[in-house]
Amino acid sequence: MTPEDLESLKLHVAGAIVRHRSSFDHLVSFKNDLELSQDFINKWINPFYMHIGSVDDEWGGRLTSIKKEITSDIIQQCLGDLNWRTRQTGAFFSAITEKTEFIDTIGVHLLKSEVCYAGRVYCKVFASFNTAQCVDYLNLYLDYYLSKPDLWFDQRDAMEAVMYLDKINGTNHFDNHINNWTEFIKNKPHWSKQIEVGRLEKQIALINVVRQSGR
Repeated sequence: MTPEDLESLKLHVAGAIVRHRSSFDHLVSFKNDLELSQDFINKWINPFYMHIGSVDDEWGGRLTSIKKEITSDIIQQCLGDLNWRTRQTGAFFSAITEKTEFIDTIGVHLLKSEVCYAGRVYCKVFASFNTAQCVDYLNLYLDYYLSKPDLWFDQRDAMEAVMYLDKINGTNHFDNHINNWTEFIKNKPHWSKQIEVGRLEKQIALINVVRQSGR
């Protein structure tokens, strides 16, 4: 196996399964200088990444119990690893700890879409932060990726986040994207045109409960 084959295999395992050029190639996404240790992964990634999106009390209790241990350094290491499991965990940790200083790091990751699965969590995190900067990133994402019907990425999650934020902010960004959304799903017969935010509302409610804990 050549070095190029090994690198491709490594990226595939990490979740970078779609190679694409975009208008965001000039952006520099944050990456760690060193690989994460297995001890770090066992403590901060493996117990959490599969449960992100859960809304039950047991999950909320687990997050509450470890929230004070989550430092900015831990979040940064998670976000800097080129793997969907670590990146989505780092983004989620930034949400429950209210560390908005990572918005730009997460925003660039969202726009570049380097790994699969993580984008849906980035959108959730931005909806929970609800800053003008987060709204801008979501709109930029949709402006570009709804024009790419062959890229089956996280467009629905971004639409849900925008709809949710419109609902609580009294804005109408969603309307600016609905026509492009309709065109985008024409080649996706199993994608529902309907956008709903009920599940997202429950997930953000849990995030808010964890944020409030220990104050």
